[in-house]
Amino acid sequence: MKKGRKAEDVLIVAADFKPEENGRLGARQEVINFAKKIKGTGVYIKINSILRACGYDLIDNLHDLGLKVVADLKLKDIPETMEIDAMFLTEAKPEIITVLCDASVEGMLRVKEQLKGSGSEILGVTVLTSLDEDECQAIYVCSTKAGVVRLARLAENARLDGLVLAAEEIGVIRKRRELDNFSLNTPAIRPEWTIVGGDDQAKKRIKTPAQAIEMGVDRIIVGRPITRNKDPQSALLRTLSEIEVALEKLKLSE
Repeated sequence: MKKGRKAEDVLIVAADFKPEENGRLGARQEVINFAKKIKGTGVYIKINSILRACGYDLIDNLHDLGLKVVADLKLKDIPETMEIDAMFLTEAKPEIITVLCDASVEGMLRVKEQLKGSGSEILGVTVLTSLDEDECQAIYVCSTKAGVVRLARLAENARLDGLVLAAEEIGVIRKRRELDNFSLNTPAIRPEWTIVGGDDQAKKRIKTPAQAIEMGVDRIIVGRPITRNKDPQSALLRTLSEIEVALEKLKLSE
């Protein structure tokens, strides 16, 4: 885990808006409107489908609002196409780009090489957090933890910068010295102030920022608690405060 981090460097906000009423341009405007509400905070904003629908100019628009951008494209294709994808992204310069770890090592290497010097960090997505144990067995013929380690080693061979993985799998990576250089980025994080008493799902699957940071996570990904809040900026600032407390506590314990 990187030391001396600021709270805004830890928080990734997932801005996944659907084209429900006004199509892709309406969804694009929703992203822009949301970004304006949190502009200048310096956090990461994660965008996915909207990039495919509306193009990479959106990255420039978000940069202009003082936000760091995660292009969560989860690239996976033949190596030649992955290299071309990286060429287009070189101009846009998102701070973070995701690829799927079960793409070929050669394909991931080409992305990494093409983006060398651009300032973009390349994260490998391991076992999707939506997969349960049975689905992981069907796809990878192993448990989720074994799958994460297997995919992380492919990412290491491709010299990627970090991983996206569930909080439950953090420990199996952190205890392996050969994988310790990765930044670890975890979705399904719910701020403490959003968890309601008696929320059984939260107790079983969801981690708070403090829990994730204590486990060794470098960045946390939070979506609906912020994006669907009536006051997104206030929700974001409360989440940043929670992260600051967790970082200070971790610093004191070291």
